[in-house]
Amino acid sequence: MRSPQELRTLLSGPVMSVHTPFCRDGEIDFDSLRGLVERGIAAGSTVMLLTYGDSLFSLLTDQEVADVTKVVVEQTAGRAAVVAADRIWWTGKTVAFARYARGVGADLLMVLPPDWALSCTVDTFVAHYAAVAAEIPVMVVTNVFGRSTAMGLEVLGRLRDEAPGVVAIKDDLVGVFARKMALLLHGHWAVISGGQKQNHFDLLHYGCDGYLSTFLTFAPSITQDYWQAIQTEDWEAATRIIRNYDMPYFDFALNMVGGFDAALHGTYEFFGLAQRWRRPPYHSLTDEQMEQLTQLFHDLKLQ
Repeated sequence: MRSPQELRTLLSGPVMSVHTPFCRDGEIDFDSLRGLVERGIAAGSTVMLLTYGDSLFSLLTDQEVADVTKVVVEQTAGRAAVVAADRIWWTGKTVAFARYARGVGADLLMVLPPDWALSCTVDTFVAHYAAVAAEIPVMVVTNVFGRSTAMGLEVLGRLRDEAPGVVAIKDDLVGVFARKMALLLHGHWAVISGGQKQNHFDLLHYGCDGYLSTFLTFAPSITQDYWQAIQTEDWEAATRIIRNYDMPYFDFALNMVGGFDAALHGTYEFFGLAQRWRRPPYHSLTDEQMEQLTQLFHDLKLQ
């Protein structure tokens, strides 16, 4: 098993977020999933990261989550760390899945606790994460703390001090919460931001090790150029890449009917990496939307 320090090192830099691809009939496209893992490793990602959101666990059964996790671990074959993810389960189920994930070879588990109707407290959050961290190293994801900055920071401070198995955090909230979180945790845990370079750049000077790179699989040179600019502290070059690529792509994708994930799956089809389809009731891009996406990549000179 990798040490916490090794995991923190691997989580520094661009990280591949694994999107589950589907065939038109709704079956998981495991061949394309394996291909995406290979693309990420070839592009230099030292982490294959599964998430409840990007990996579309909202459309999968528990067994399919287990199957996707196992395939990603097997295809990665030790060449990168694998972060598994849960499916918003209660503590006992999450602990059981943590044992499964560790058994198939995952390195960490991203834990997203349920909190319907604001049912969790600081103590129950801490107990949930600590129970899972006793089985496998844990990554926290911040969107569960959107209801209260003060509560979220209290939970994170206690986990930092009381749960040595919690070693990383992925931020989805940005802004004030993210800045305070990074100041609280950087140097103790690996801190990574969500999938926009501009969010990573905003958080960088407060303490941020890596970020989820959307471009890594389909336009890896953009990812590599951005990370080189960060490492050499060429802030002008980093800003230029954000202005020329990151902002136009996300402005387009976030405003597309069906949302960002629909656009990302369409992007994979455009670049020949997977098909555009997602399971109902999620929207998949129409032919007309694919034409709009094609025009975007033409304008960005990414054809």
